[in-house]
Amino acid sequence: MFWIQFLIVLACIFIGARLGGVGLGVMGGVGLAILVFVFHLQPTSAPIDVMLMILAVITAAGALQAAGGMDYLVFVAEKALRKNPKWITFIAPIVTYVFTFCAGTGHVAYSVLPVIAEVSRESGIRPERPMSIAVIASQQAITASPISAATVALLALLTDFNISLLDIMLICIPSTFIACMIAAFVASKTGKELNMDEDYLKRLEEGLAPIKKDKKAFDPKPGSKLSVMLFLLAAVLVVVLGSFEALRPGWDVEGVFTRMTMPVAIEIVMLTIAALIMIFCKPNVEEIVSGSVFKAGAAAVVAIFGIAWMGDTFFQGNMELISNSISDLVTTAPWLFAIALFALSILLYSQAATVRTLMPLGISLGISPALLIAMFPAVNGYFFIPNYPTVVAAINFDRTGTTKIGKYVLNHSFMVPGLIASVGSVIIGILLSMIVL
Repeated sequence: MFWIQFLIVLACIFIGARLGGVGLGVMGGVGLAILVFVFHLQPTSAPIDVMLMILAVITAAGALQAAGGMDYLVFVAEKALRKNPKWITFIAPIVTYVFTFCAGTGHVAYSVLPVIAEVSRESGIRPERPMSIAVIASQQAITASPISAATVALLALLTDFNISLLDIMLICIPSTFIACMIAAFVASKTGKELNMDEDYLKRLEEGLAPIKKDKKAFDPKPGSKLSVMLFLLAAVLVVVLGSFEALRPGWDVEGVFTRMTMPVAIEIVMLTIAALIMIFCKPNVEEIVSGSVFKAGAAAVVAIFGIAWMGDTFFQGNMELISNSISDLVTTAPWLFAIALFALSILLYSQAATVRTLMPLGISLGISPALLIAMFPAVNGYFFIPNYPTVVAAINFDRTGTTKIGKYVLNHSFMVPGLIASVGSVIIGILLSMIVL
């Protein structure tokens, strides 16, 4: 029965991934229905706290986008890239990393990828080099950002272990950033120089790679700068409240003193900042929910709702069998759990959904919280199959044709930097966990 249930779970994940968007979530609902009504597994609680946190964060991020804050950040990033074009393979991933770190979503990379492609080409640098690692950096930063859906999901799961947001950041920020810089160095040596690349030269002859005309000067919206400052304030408040428990209010309930939890703190802070952006920056409210950031986040909420609920129910319903079968193996070689996280993220296309689906199993198997945090960046595996939106966007933005999918599909431009960043961040994270925690 276990293997039949397991195949049903995998089938729902696979079909949901093929459907895309909210399809992943609704197929999780189908799998949950089969597990409950056919196999009579007891459904676990839906991940309400995680979903509400994500909704609060994407509401604030959507307000930032509607107020012109995202466009202003792109303008600042473009100035930095054009000022140091020869170092673009290292500056580009720093830009996308910082963007994602501050916004909590990798989808902000869409806006800066065309700039990276244009500046690198103008400088005679093979665009594949900065484009590939820039996309990977935007994914890795999700597991370092204090307001990303994946980080808040992990924090919610580890709250009972006295793990703070600062603990997660002290390990994941340096591990992911250093690993991305190592991957950037490798990427800087990738392929032929642009003026020697046959495919690019052929495109030039055929007129398929026209030089982009000068664009209009950037004209920021009146409230764009303020919206950025308010959103950054939200990120700082979340970090401070997550790092210093005493700053969160507490109440004496029936003789037990309980402080406000971080999920509630994040929800309050982000909704308040969203309101302040709406009041003082005056964005079009309709554009908040119609923007790309809000839509992507809403799809993630539905995905987590269905897939994580199905995964929780399956693992809890079979926990005794799973624990007896693999607990010794995982205890002996806990790094194997990182491989499981990486593999599931390839199927789910969501770091948050992967965390919410598989991390509870790691906790149940007795893996230490420090190791779980160190292995957290392993959930960034959705570059492996080159059909994730940011990967596809990077390929399309590079008109030189150097950023591409290879003949054998998996030998694409993002594979090597992605694997180096993923493996490197986990190894560095494990070393840091021995020092920090």
